[in-house]
Amino acid sequence: MSFAFLSPEWIEAAREIRERYSSQTAPIEVAVRVNQVVTDVPFGDGELHAHIDTSSGDVDLELGHLDEPDATITLNYETARALLVERDPAKVMQAFMSGGIQVEGDLMKIMAMQASTPQDDLALQVADEILAITDLD
Repeated sequence: MSFAFLSPEWIEAAREIRERYSSQTAPIEVAVRVNQVVTDVPFGDGELHAHIDTSSGDVDLELGHLDEPDATITLNYETARALLVERDPAKVMQAFMSGGIQVEGDLMKIMAMQASTPQDDLALQVADEILAITDLD
């Protein structure tokens, strides 16, 4: 079964996938708290507020904003999906260079988080399972 990216159902299914593998994944060594403003969302009021928090050692993606984030990223729905689900670095870099990704706050912490995120077979398996639950239409 697939769900619209960032819908409450998608968030819950992605959380269940991450939790299933949490005891096997290496911890994220860089603690970063990043709020996200996702525009052009095809449901709700068209804008979604979410956050990523790695301070527990895991990547926690949840709805709502954090108090006192290290940074806030504003990007559209398609770019957020390319970044978080499709793992399309070319599309993400193009969006960043053209102003489609706006960052307020500590960009260096975001870059450090990306560099410290495991890219091993288990991480790829988790990412593939999350991609499989995502409606790409």
